[in-house]
Amino acid sequence: MSHVSIATGDAILAARGRGRLHSKKLGHGKTPGHGTRGHALTLGERIPSVKRMSRSRARLTHLDRHGRARMVDVSPKKSTAREATARGRVFLHRDALDRVIENSAEKGDVLTVARIAAVQAVKRTSEIIPLAHPLAVTGIDLEFDLDQEAPSIGIQARVRCQGPTGVEMEALTAVAVAALTIYDMLKAVDRTMVIGEIALWEKRGGRSGVYRRRG
Repeated sequence: MSHVSIATGDAILAARGRGRLHSKKLGHGKTPGHGTRGHALTLGERIPSVKRMSRSRARLTHLDRHGRARMVDVSPKKSTAREATARGRVFLHRDALDRVIENSAEKGDVLTVARIAAVQAVKRTSEIIPLAHPLAVTGIDLEFDLDQEAPSIGIQARVRCQGPTGVEMEALTAVAVAALTIYDMLKAVDRTMVIGEIALWEKRGGRSGVYRRRG
């Protein structure tokens, strides 16, 4: 699957206001216009503003009883099948998107390089995120969706492992690095690209079970 939605400046805001930024492949239908800018993900579902999210009552496990940062001891946890899916989007000018579609970027095949970068990033997540655990990843799927109507590139990463802790950070890192790689590959054509909407979409496995972002 390949999904990408890219738009810049007033075009992004106008499209959001009309509820038109969406992914037909990665999402679940059009996002209804709701009159408030910045609350809609272009991958087809709506999430509330961060400012409006209820306060979490969960304890921060990366802090010890003295409030100091620590790596959580996961040795008592059972090794189970874990999976996490994250999504994000790169907004860009139509000319830059055309280079991706036509595979005519000067640096080469944009999406292939972004895919390889994401896979490398997943395997090095524990070196990038200080308190993340090294995990034996068993599978990585990257999908891109090119949106020509609202020029952008949608990114989806699904990561799997068999282990004592989840792979949310690996999936999020994959999306972030894929987006940064797309920027690097196309910056000679468009330096105004915007990277955003990176979010955990779904997780499975572990004591907390299934989580899915609600629209």
